[in-house]
Amino acid sequence: MNKTDKYINLLDAEKKAKKLFDEILLKNFIEPGITENKLSSKIYNLAFDMFGIKQYWHKRIVRSGINTLCPYKENPINLVIQKDDILFLDFGPIFDGWEADLGRTYVLGKDPIKLKLLNDVEECWHITHSYFNANKNMTASELYKFVCSLAEKRSWEFGNEHSGHLIGAFPHSKIDGDNFESYIHPKNHLTLKGENKNGDKLEWILEIHFISQKYNFGGFFEQLLTRN
Repeated sequence: MNKTDKYINLLDAEKKAKKLFDEILLKNFIEPGITENKLSSKIYNLAFDMFGIKQYWHKRIVRSGINTLCPYKENPINLVIQKDDILFLDFGPIFDGWEADLGRTYVLGKDPIKLKLLNDVEECWHITHSYFNANKNMTASELYKFVCSLAEKRSWEFGNEHSGHLIGAFPHSKIDGDNFESYIHPKNHLTLKGENKNGDKLEWILEIHFISQKYNFGGFFEQLLTRN
């Protein structure tokens, strides 16, 4: 397999993950009265029906209300999704041995602040993506700082200690909190567009997690940091 094949396989895995998320909306899975765990189970079953997926490379996340403040590593209590709620999904399905990692925010109702957050996390993902592609030698720490500045400009806070991580074939090299080089982290000063020890281009997931302590909720958007 050449380097181009790796990138194409990651793009294909993400394309399938997006189809799964689209189907979640078509089937009206997200509704008041369902628990986060129940919604996660329904999506798991849907993924199996659509693609035969049983394996995920990271824990499946459905978080609503105050739980949307929590970064990935936390495991908050199981909440019931409420009317006019905000929630996000973060799933890492494996397609034919390749990892996808997709996160999206949803708003039930018409609360203008929640809708602003939903729009901001997606829009700022694309702004950061453009910034990444415009800067050849950008380091992980520089990109993290840029993401945090976007949160501040939109009157939010950034909600995690990193804003993304490496992605690849399953199982990719283990990433953990002590290995800053695996993350878009303020202590990772390596170039994002570098290569690993095998000469493969590094591929990254970009995460935008904006939160508000004032309003007690957050929003999340993540996908493959594609390159021009």
